[in-house]
Amino acid sequence: MGGEEADTRCHKPRAIKYLSHLLNLVADDYLRRTAITRPTLTDEQKQLLDTTINEWQTACNISSQIGWEHGETRKTYLQDLAYDEIQEETRLRSQHAVLATHQAAAALSGVEELDEEYKTSRPEFTAETVKYDTRTLTLFDDGTVSLATVDDRIRCDLALPDDKDGYQYQYLNDEDWELTESTLTRRDGEYYLHLGFRKPKPEKQVEQQGDDEDRTVLGVDLGIVNIATTSTAYFASGRELRHRHREFERIRSSLQQTGTQSAHRTIQQMSGRESRYVRDVLHRVANDIIEEAVAHDCEYIAFENLKHIRERAPPVKEFHQWAHRQLVDLVEYKAEEEGICTEYVDPENTSRRCPECGHTSEGNRVRQAKFECGKCGAAANADYVGAKNVGWRYVRRGLQSSRRTGDSQLALKSGTVTPNRGFVPSD
Repeated sequence: MGGEEADTRCHKPRAIKYLSHLLNLVADDYLRRTAITRPTLTDEQKQLLDTTINEWQTACNISSQIGWEHGETRKTYLQDLAYDEIQEETRLRSQHAVLATHQAAAALSGVEELDEEYKTSRPEFTAETVKYDTRTLTLFDDGTVSLATVDDRIRCDLALPDDKDGYQYQYLNDEDWELTESTLTRRDGEYYLHLGFRKPKPEKQVEQQGDDEDRTVLGVDLGIVNIATTSTAYFASGRELRHRHREFERIRSSLQQTGTQSAHRTIQQMSGRESRYVRDVLHRVANDIIEEAVAHDCEYIAFENLKHIRERAPPVKEFHQWAHRQLVDLVEYKAEEEGICTEYVDPENTSRRCPECGHTSEGNRVRQAKFECGKCGAAANADYVGAKNVGWRYVRRGLQSSRRTGDSQLALKSGTVTPNRGFVPSD
């Protein structure tokens, strides 16, 4: 729990509610990011870390047991109750003993938040991890890290990318990002360091402006042929994504029919490769959408509500529903850093409505990729029309309150369009 493995017998609704609880715990005034790297360790250093991980598990379980018996979930109070026993029963140094009590308190607090209808059990810590904070971990400018153990501190190199554009450097080299709680994980004999960073959230652009300021919206359509299309005519093709997924499904089906342990291992390896590939593609698309929003001075990015997509899409499109959800989450995550708001609209008829004259008809969608208005004759790519309609729907909804005097406007490739002034070309 809270980074550790817990009782796997819990019901799905319970797990969902606990996850929601954890998300609420970290919902503060900071942007939080994690940079994952690997420490380069000697055999002696590995042994020290292995012992530290084992002692950490013991300390967390001692704290969990004491907190469970006393009904205590407040970390400072649990620290007072469990600290001495942890010092007696484990080799952990003082600060790690404190962190273990706080970890157990967070897990116990999550259980306490669950509805009475769910059967609960004491959190048990079995994951091969150990938490670090700024007292137990130190980063140095030469790319090394110092880690506290049950014995002396160890210092080792971090396996950072040779390419200075590696994402870890944006946190390591930027003084605005402050090191915070981090986690060392042992998995299949390898060690991974999840370095936690934070910095104050930027003020939303809309909060910096007065009610008389114009505000610009970027509309985004989510599709299959194009995984995403913006009202500024950026198209992210989904062709390669679909091809890779079909190939994976074909090979997986064949291996499942084989039914051997070797086939099962191969499926797992392939699944990992596909997940990494999809994640990389979606990250790049999300970055491109953010770049479009920044380049066109947008304060808002508008998406169609994914709940409606799930209701209208057949099961065969479940992969794309998942990909859309991941993409939206990534854009939300990245937009926050730019002070851009992410909003949602009902997608009903966004693929059938003419953005030029407003005529809405099933016949307007001539083909999957082509839109042609049966009334005014306006023709365009169907996904592009969808993106404009999504953005336009949010523009017309009216941003903020009725006290606003400024216009909301939709970002297009060549300018903006507003309900009052019509099309305004860019400079």
